[in-house]
Amino acid sequence: MIGLLSTTFGVSVASALLPLISVELFAVGLVLKEPDIPWWVLALVIATGQIGGKLLHFYAARGNIRLPAFMRREKEEKPATKGRWKSWLEQFRENCRTRPVWAGTVLLISAAASLPPFAAVAIIAGWAKVPVSTFLITGFIGRFARFGVLAAAPAAMAAWL
Repeated sequence: MIGLLSTTFGVSVASALLPLISVELFAVGLVLKEPDIPWWVLALVIATGQIGGKLLHFYAARGNIRLPAFMRREKEEKPATKGRWKSWLEQFRENCRTRPVWAGTVLLISAAASLPPFAAVAIIAGWAKVPVSTFLITGFIGRFARFGVLAAAPAAMAAWL
């Protein structure tokens, strides 16, 4: 069981870093293959791996992790225009600063439902300087809830039918 949980942790970190990897599909397959793994253990391992991976995105957006040159944006010489997207990001940053409960709620909903996508919200939260504790707590709770429901669903469906 330790080997399966280690693999699950690795897949969850990888899926947090590379959106093409689906930890949801992996988790459902694992639960169907190994129904003896407690749902909460699986949810705990996946949530921990997901938050660990997303934390790298969070810190990179914050500027604490230096990205390789090919991933960095070149400095523009022309004055930047303030488009709709940039205005929205600035408003989001201001809301995060002045309304911490709002920021935590957005993070929690995104982590649990992935609407808006948690990968994007993790990056924007880092850029908006959301406190690390808020990101970790709300992100972990949301991810644990998401994957707890996913891990418990096959057994619940089997018992219900």
